Amino acid sequence: MKNVDYIIVGDGYAGVFFAHQLIKNNKSFVMFSEGEKSASQVSAGIINPVVLKKFTTFWKAQEQIDFLKDSLKEIEAYTGNNYLIDAPIHRIFHDENEQKLWLKKSENIELQDFLDENFDHIEVVKNDFNTGKVNQSARLNVKGFFMGVFDFLENRGQLIKEKFEYSKINTADSVYKEFNFKNIIFCEGMGVKENPFFSDITVNANKGHHIKVKLSKSLDQNITIKKKHFLFPLDNDLYFYGGTYDRDQLHHHIDDSAVEQLTNGLAEFYPYDFEIQEVNFGFRPTVKDRRPIIGKHSDHSSMYVFNGLGARGILNGCYFSKVLYDCIENDSQLPEEVDMKRFIN
Repeated sequence: MKNVDYIIVGDGYAGVFFAHQLIKNNKSFVMFSEGEKSASQVSAGIINPVVLKKFTTFWKAQEQIDFLKDSLKEIEAYTGNNYLIDAPIHRIFHDENEQKLWLKKSENIELQDFLDENFDHIEVVKNDFNTGKVNQSARLNVKGFFMGVFDFLENRGQLIKEKFEYSKINTADSVYKEFNFKNIIFCEGMGVKENPFFSDITVNANKGHHIKVKLSKSLDQNITIKKKHFLFPLDNDLYFYGGTYDRDQLHHHIDDSAVEQLTNGLAEFYPYDFEIQEVNFGFRPTVKDRRPIIGKHSDHSSMYVFNGLGARGILNGCYFSKVLYDCIENDSQLPEEVDMKRFIN
């Protein structure tokens, strides 16, 4: 029997950032990964403190940005790679009214550090009313990030590539197969619906598609362009464009309507030919109040859930991994805004 402090079930942003907390604090653990690409692993990797539809910000945005940057430096120390891409978001304005609204919002104390007052014009794409730059925005090298962390865990014998079997948990003795554990953290995204211990948590699937395209005329700058969706360069002369949001078409194959939506969206501001090379989709676990769901099982004190990261998976996963860790190890109170108990009548 192997003794571990933690078992992590799930290999998306929630699981990986919680694993980072355990690495920092010298806790023993294993992570169970099915090996299928999670929604996190096909995500855009956008790090953005601003809601770009309304030019607003969100709860703890600055704290989350600061904490993420510190955490990525810590992760770089043991993986040997920097996964933060300094490519700020440039939001294409639809008209003069949006420009005026942006400037007005930039005077707001919550937004003045995020909304740049100087507008930019970007070559190649159509931006007749210029673009607004989101300060402190960036991207994560998603592919590199997961490969780097998984390689690190695998080399330490902490990554177990198999499906977790709930029926093999002995809750009375805190045993799972050959592991004697102190705590299990379920970080499964929409996979939680198959989890008999937490299947009733109120997360809803939001299906997102993105396309990888080859542009006939390349963009000069390594920036992230946003109009309806995000456009930015990848390796091998490809560009990422996405992603869509769909709460209704939840089948496990590509939606032609989503691909059409993306094709039309890109053509709106990119006036040259492009070819779609690849289409991907994933299911984001979302919550009606747009905040994560974190908490301990009511009957099994060694079981916790960390879910509902939604479209801000990187920021939520990183920041609230520390919140969950402190709750378990230091008896800190969970903020009621993320505590799963908020949905219990």
